[in-house]
Amino acid sequence: MNRMKKISLSKYKFENKEEIILRDFLALERTRLANERTLFSYIRTSLYLFLGGIALFQITGFERIKWLGYVSLALSVIILIIGIFRFNHLKFKLKKYYLKSKDDGL
Repeated sequence: MNRMKKISLSKYKFENKEEIILRDFLALERTRLANERTLFSYIRTSLYLFLGGIALFQITGFERIKWLGYVSLALSVIILIIGIFRFNHLKFKLKKYYLKSKDDGL
């Protein structure tokens, strides 16, 4: 079955004119695992910023830098939201590609 398959990851559109073989499925699995690792790094970064912001609030004698604690807390939330959004976006695109390839006979 030589149907043309299209996948759009971010702003690029890819066309595959051949059947998907095992190598391609393994590449999709590696991409899925890399996506999970990236999400974990976003979560880790967000937690470090959150802990840094809490620590800046607890320092006594440095009330002039409490604004940095607020900035750190806000950045931690923003980074977490960006990470979750990017994870779900790529997960949706990969799932869509999996379903298309399974419908074609694999």
